[in-house]
Amino acid sequence: MIRNSRLLVFLALVLAGSMWFYVQHVVIRQQIVEAKSKDIPRGNLSDLYPRWLGTRELLLHHRDPYSAEVTREIQTGYYGRPLDSSRPHDPKDQQAFAYPLYVVFLLAPLISLPFSAVQMGFFWCLVAVTIVTILLWLGGLQWHPSWAMKAAFIVLTLGSFQVLQGLKLQQLTLLVSGLIAATVALLAAGQLLIAGILLALTTIKPQLILPLAAWLILWTVSEWGKRKNFAFGFGGTLAVLIAGAQLLLPGWITQFHHAIFQYRQYNDGALSILQVLTSPLAGDVLAMVALLVTAILCWELRREPATSTAFAWMTALVLAVTILVAPKTSPYNQILLLPGVLIVAQHWRIAWNKSFVARIVFLISILIVLWPWVAAFAVTVLRVFLPTTLPNAWTLPVYTMLAIPFAVCVLVAFNLRALGQTLARGKAGLAAAK
Repeated sequence: MIRNSRLLVFLALVLAGSMWFYVQHVVIRQQIVEAKSKDIPRGNLSDLYPRWLGTRELLLHHRDPYSAEVTREIQTGYYGRPLDSSRPHDPKDQQAFAYPLYVVFLLAPLISLPFSAVQMGFFWCLVAVTIVTILLWLGGLQWHPSWAMKAAFIVLTLGSFQVLQGLKLQQLTLLVSGLIAATVALLAAGQLLIAGILLALTTIKPQLILPLAAWLILWTVSEWGKRKNFAFGFGGTLAVLIAGAQLLLPGWITQFHHAIFQYRQYNDGALSILQVLTSPLAGDVLAMVALLVTAILCWELRREPATSTAFAWMTALVLAVTILVAPKTSPYNQILLLPGVLIVAQHWRIAWNKSFVARIVFLISILIVLWPWVAAFAVTVLRVFLPTTLPNAWTLPVYTMLAIPFAVCVLVAFNLRALGQTLARGKAGLAAAK
C-alpha cells in the first residue's frame, strides 16, 4: 500500500514537473522569441497590475481608473509601453480596468507597496489559496481519500497548465475559485450568512459567477425559511459594495458597462468556448440549450440540502457549464472545473458500470482531461533529448484545452443522471412504503 502511494505521488510529481518545465522553458521561451521577431511588447504581463494600478490611482490620486489616461499608464507597466494601433503585431487587449469598481476594496491594502513585492506575494498567496481550494472541495464532497491521493490532487492541480497560467498572470480567477469553494463549504456547515458574504465578493468576476449565483438563489428561495440568511448575506454585502463604489466614483456602473463593451470589441467579441468550437451563432444556440438543461436540473434538485451529494454534483455541473458559455476561453478559468473533476474521481464507478457506451465516453473524456500532462511530459523529453523537433511539437499539450470543459460536463452529467435515477427510485420506494 505504501509502495503504491509513493508511486502515485511520484507520477503526479513527474507529470506536474513536466508541465512546469514545458510552461517555463518551452511556452514562455517561444513567446519571447516571437515577441522579439515581431516587436511585440512584453512588460510585467501581470493581470493583477491593471487592477492594482487602477486602485492606487483612484484611492491615492482620485483619478478615474476607467479613463483613457489611466489605461495608457496601465499599458506602460503591463506591456512595457503604450499600445500603438499602427503596429500590426501589437496586442489587441488594451488591459483596461474592466472590473467592477468595488474590486478596489480587496486590493486597497496593497497600494502602498511596490508592485514587484505585490506580484511576488500575490503569487504565493494564490498557491496557498489553490491548495486550500482543493481541500475545501474535498471536505464539501465529504470525501476523505488517502494522504497520497490528496497529495496527488494538489500536485497535479498546481502543475496543471490552467493553474500555472493563472499563477504566472496572478489571475484573480484563482482567488474567486477559492471564495466559491469556501462558500460551498460554509453552506454545508450551515453558515449561510457568511457564505452569502463570500459569494458577493466573487462578483468581481461577474461573468463567471452569474450561473452559480442563480442556482444558489433558486436553492435559497425553495426553502426560504431555512435558507434566507444566505440571501441576506449575499444581497446585503453586494448592496454595500455597489453603494461604496458609487461613493468613491459616482456613475461607475455606466463606465464599467462601457469598459466591458470595449473589451468585447477589441477581443473579437470575446467568444465562448462553444462559439470557438462551432460558430458564433451555433455557439449561442448550444449555450441556450446547455443553460436550459442545467436550469431544469437545478429546478429538480433545488430542495436538496447543501450536505447532499446531489447538491455538490449540481454545483459542479453549473460551474462546468459556466466555463462552456462564458465569453472568454482563457485556460485559467478552468480552475472552476476542479469540483467536477474531483466528483468524477470520487464516483468514477457510476459512469464505468453504466454501460459499454458509457465506458467508451468515460475513457475518451478522461483522455481529453489528462492529455495536457501526458503531452507536456513528451514535449519535455523532446526538449531535453531532441530540441530540434520542438517547433512542430510545442503546441501539443494545449490541443485538448478547449475540449476539457466539455469532457468534464459530460462526465458530471453522466453521474448526475445516474444519481437522479437513484433518487427517483428511492422516492418511489418511500411512497410505496407509505
